[in-house]
This record gives sequence, C-alpha cells and structure tokens, in this order.
Amino acid sequence: MKLTPTDFGGAMAVDSYGPGFFRVGRTVYHGPVLVTATSAGAWGGLDDRTALMALAGQVDVLFLGMGADVAHAPADLIAALHKAGIAVEPMASPTAARSYNVTLSEGRRVACALLPL
Repeated sequence: MKLTPTDFGGAMAVDSYGPGFFRVGRTVYHGPVLVTATSAGAWGGLDDRTALMALAGQVDVLFLGMGADVAHAPADLIAALHKAGIAVEPMASPTAARSYNVTLSEGRRVACALLPL
C-alpha cells in the first residue's frame, strides 16, 4: 500500500508526542501546548483561560487534550468558550492531536490545547 503524506498547506500540525512533550512544526514543547494553524506555543494549562478565549473569532472548534486519559473539562470553561463561539471537544491528548491534524487537513478553523501525557 502506498502512503501519501498529508499536505497541511503550511499550517502547524502536531508531528508527534510522548511523555511530557509535543513536537509541533519540528519544535519540541515540554508541558502543555496550544496549537493553531498559524502558531504553536507553551500554554499554562486549564488555568490559562486567557489564551483559550483569545481564540474567539479565529477558530470554530477547540480540541482539548486532557492528558493520557479522557477526563471532564471544567464546566465553566466549556460554557465560557461556547459563549465565545468556540465548540469544545474534550478528549485524551493523543486523540485530540490526531483529530486536530485531520480537521486541519480539511481546511477547517481549528485549534488544540494539549495537556501532556
């Protein structure tokens, strides 16, 4: 079977991840990371709501990686993001990274905020 590489059209994709790190656009980030089509950087985790709220008007969906396992995100955070027009999908970080990449490859306005494994 011939594999065809995914073309992200220059957008930032999550290249890989492992215990405590994420590799995005060939740069390794230790700890939580916030990734959009145009940027990636360290994120302060679930307490850093300012960075997530700044996505309003830029993204339609935020894949929220909760670490190694699926966990509930704070209800007030989800409500605030919904009020700002951002749909939030909490899931395990590996699933969030893959979902972000697939949705990004479709040209959609997405971001992912990932807690480390």
